[in-house]
Amino acid sequence: MPDLTDPTRASDPSLRRRAFIGLSATTALAAPTAVLAVDVFDFGRPHAPIVAEDDPAIVVARPKLQSGAQRTIDSYYAAPKDGTADGPGIVVVMHIWGVDAQIRDTVRRLAKAGYSVVAPDLYTGLAAPNGDGATESGDFQKAAAKLADDVVDADLAAGGVYLRSPAGGRAGKVGVTGFCMGGSIALRQTVDHPDVFAAAAVWYGKVRYGTTGGNGAITPIALAYADEIKIPLLGSFGRRDTGILADDVLALDQRLASLRKPHDIKVYDTAGHAFFDDTRSSYDAFAAEDAWKRTLAWVGTYLY
Repeated sequence: MPDLTDPTRASDPSLRRRAFIGLSATTALAAPTAVLAVDVFDFGRPHAPIVAEDDPAIVVARPKLQSGAQRTIDSYYAAPKDGTADGPGIVVVMHIWGVDAQIRDTVRRLAKAGYSVVAPDLYTGLAAPNGDGATESGDFQKAAAKLADDVVDADLAAGGVYLRSPAGGRAGKVGVTGFCMGGSIALRQTVDHPDVFAAAAVWYGKVRYGTTGGNGAITPIALAYADEIKIPLLGSFGRRDTGILADDVLALDQRLASLRKPHDIKVYDTAGHAFFDDTRSSYDAFAAEDAWKRTLAWVGTYLY
């Protein structure tokens, strides 16, 4: 199985360029700094996918999910072509841009790593624009403002149901991961839906709840939900994120540690918000690659 912990293995070789990458001693197992020539992507702007839709190792579909009695939503699905029943599954929670090209690529990357994966389109019925290559967030923010917690949670649960169905690969344990807006939604699942999800990986989602604007020192009640977290939680955040404050993240980490809940929360010094989105200037290669490795290790531990 290809190693997708750093995105140098593409389905489309035309994307690759030569570059020199400095590797630490622990990575290179050599001198304090080893320099190797490797193939890497020119990330930080729209690009062809890391894992193409026609990659022979995976299957891709756009199933309709039944969310509740009267709501049917769109979704994007990928799974290993030769996957077996009872394998692990992951529900991916979209960012503000919807199920755009970067989220679809993430779904396929996880599929190539061995998971049945679905990303429910939470904007179904809300007239949101296509997020592929979008740079203006206004219309997306309008759509996001219409999201209701109970409806969103039902949409994600529908993703879990689909992954456990014959069409979705008859997944065994199912995890949830989300980015930005989706990170906060994924975090909520750790309290509200341990019956659906066995583990969570949160990417730069807000950690304060019940606060007015998120200003000032974090208050105990803003983290009180942490006492009710019921599934293992991985978190990846950027210290330069001006919306999700590093001090708040570290306060959550300390609270979880005091409660002895299984968690792994890391703040990357060089990264800001949306550091994993390799189609945008916010992309931070070190943080993205390290957090991806940690995510694969986390779901590999708790979903098998």
